[in-house]
Amino acid sequence: MTRSGSFPWSPFFLVVLALALPGCQGDTSDLQRYIEQVKSRPGGDIEPIPSIQPHEPYLYPGHDRSPFDASVIAQPLPPVPTGVPGDVDIDLDRPREPLEDFPLDSLRMVGSLEQEGVRHALVRTPDRTIHTVRPGDYMGQNFGRVVEITMREIRLMEVVPDAFGGYVEQENSVALSE
Repeated sequence: MTRSGSFPWSPFFLVVLALALPGCQGDTSDLQRYIEQVKSRPGGDIEPIPSIQPHEPYLYPGHDRSPFDASVIAQPLPPVPTGVPGDVDIDLDRPREPLEDFPLDSLRMVGSLEQEGVRHALVRTPDRTIHTVRPGDYMGQNFGRVVEITMREIRLMEVVPDAFGGYVEQENSVALSE
């Protein structure tokens, strides 16, 4: 019987322990020889750290604009029509709509729906977002105002330059993409 808290020293355990302990000590003479060999080698010279020349920044002439200025990112407005007065009436004070940032040929009509008697068109932009438009909204970069929406197309009136330096209204459309 063993007392609680003490390990039972059985003869089998003592035999296994006696056989295992000599295995922990191995012949390390070859390792000792290698270490002595490495230590006996002459030390080499370490080349000094190269000196680093200070960087002199080059300032490009005429580039004093901050790259973080928001006006750099802003899209330029299309040229303001300057034709003969009375040719075309454009409201330059109205806020621009999101679909006016894209060329008309890059916009795709992907569907239509009717809500409370008003037909809306679903338009996909090149960045794959879907916008809804209804008559009176603007789209395209030529002040294109939506005139009519059918099941198959969106009809617009755009302001385009004419051959005489003025601007005229021109009908255009965006067809339903299949």
